[in-house]
Amino acid sequence: MRSDVHQVGVGPHPRPWPDDPRLDPELLAEGDRRNVVDRYRYWRMDAIVADLDERRHGFHVAVENWEHDLNIGTVVRNANAFLAAAVHIVGRRKWNRRGAMVTDRYQHVEYHPDIDALVEWAGGHSLPIIGIDNIEGAVDLDTTPLPRRCVLLFGQEGPGLSPPAIAATDRVCAIRQFGSTRSVNAGVASGIAMHTWITQHAT
Repeated sequence: MRSDVHQVGVGPHPRPWPDDPRLDPELLAEGDRRNVVDRYRYWRMDAIVADLDERRHGFHVAVENWEHDLNIGTVVRNANAFLAAAVHIVGRRKWNRRGAMVTDRYQHVEYHPDIDALVEWAGGHSLPIIGIDNIEGAVDLDTTPLPRRCVLLFGQEGPGLSPPAIAATDRVCAIRQFGSTRSVNAGVASGIAMHTWITQHAT
């Protein structure tokens, strides 16, 4: 193996090993090459999820999935990066996990067969639904206060939010754009919207 190739992560932990039940003996012995922050080096996966659950933010992310949207993996990866409470996939349960880069192992993912089911769930948790789409009547995302507890809802790649989804929202926010393309894809839009929430509420 070339010595100049950069390796992600850390190698085997020197002995004696730390006495910490969160640590994985196999990772301690063989090294931890996962794409995790240094805080979680050598931690068991369930221990990482439990720690994240203590700190998750008050927003959820939902995305419509009627045609096997290839951007959902990126939405899940963004949700993990910004510590969303959960990702809700509306429609088909099958989605391309490749774009998630295994972050779905650390992120709660829930499924709803249709928009009505999502609305019922959100109502039961007193969560307003904020749509993200560039449609007529939408308000600018970057100048709109977002609720501390809410669901950020994204549409299918191409058509955007479906009519039932638009009808279910408390409001729709648009991402301001200045080029020739009508919209950005759901993966990019989700990252922008989540970061907007972060700038308003994260401490």
